[in-house]
Amino acid sequence: MTDVRFSADRIASVTVLGAGTMGHGIAHVAALAGCRAVIYDLDPAVAAAAIDKVTANLDKGVKLGKLDLTARDQAVARLRAVSDLAEACRDADCVIEAVPEILELKTQLFGQVDRAAPAHALLATNTSSLPVASIAAAVADPSRVVGMHFFNPVHVMKLCEVVRHAGSDPSAVAAAVALADRFGKTPITVEDSPGFASSRLGLVLGLEAIRMVEQGVASAADIDTAMKLGYGHPMGPLELTDLVGLDVRLGIAEYLAGAIGPGFTPPELLRRLVAEGKLGKKSGEGFYRWVDGRRA
Repeated sequence: MTDVRFSADRIASVTVLGAGTMGHGIAHVAALAGCRAVIYDLDPAVAAAAIDKVTANLDKGVKLGKLDLTARDQAVARLRAVSDLAEACRDADCVIEAVPEILELKTQLFGQVDRAAPAHALLATNTSSLPVASIAAAVADPSRVVGMHFFNPVHVMKLCEVVRHAGSDPSAVAAAVALADRFGKTPITVEDSPGFASSRLGLVLGLEAIRMVEQGVASAADIDTAMKLGYGHPMGPLELTDLVGLDVRLGIAEYLAGAIGPGFTPPELLRRLVAEGKLGKKSGEGFYRWVDGRRA
């Protein structure tokens, strides 16, 4: 039987590029799944802080009875913070990029990773909307690149959107699906199209909710309550926008407006709030006020 090129069973070491909210969340689930998890950031202090955040979330899991102390200790022992890209990628079986949603930044980083990571390594981008094929074009062998779009907070949210571009090796896609399953996620597979499935559909609801606030139809809280109690959504679209980040939503909307059509044109209210620095939970205010990570 012909050996497949990529297999999740052969992934023992995962390198996560970017130590922000998504990066430390991906490292969290990788370490819990039994993988060595390297968190890379140019700033050593930021990379180290990401380890602290993962540890704090693991401790919370123990306190809530969702995780035993042995599993917590083993996961922490698998974590490592690195600020040198070559060192971070040297022994990686899988590299997952989780840097900001800027295409030029991602392609530049993938070009560097291509030279630093072993030829057998699966390369994945956590982009929520950008074309995976464009990111893959930065490497010598685009067939080893796939999308693995996780959701915030990664250690809680169960979905992983696996994105195949036209040149993805089928075994790379299958390995990404199996790896997501190892991470405790429910994977779905989608084609490489603007916004994929989740961001495209979720943004439609989010932008319309913002327009309704802009037009005075109802308050943010009442719109969110309508979706939670009337349609069974666990979180309303405006609270979710605060969680994702208004700046992130704006960037995706601008991209999809150009790629798909004017239906994704950002409302002026969204532009104004971002210009005022009201980015949601991370800045302390968006459609709601936030104190110590909780709605005020």
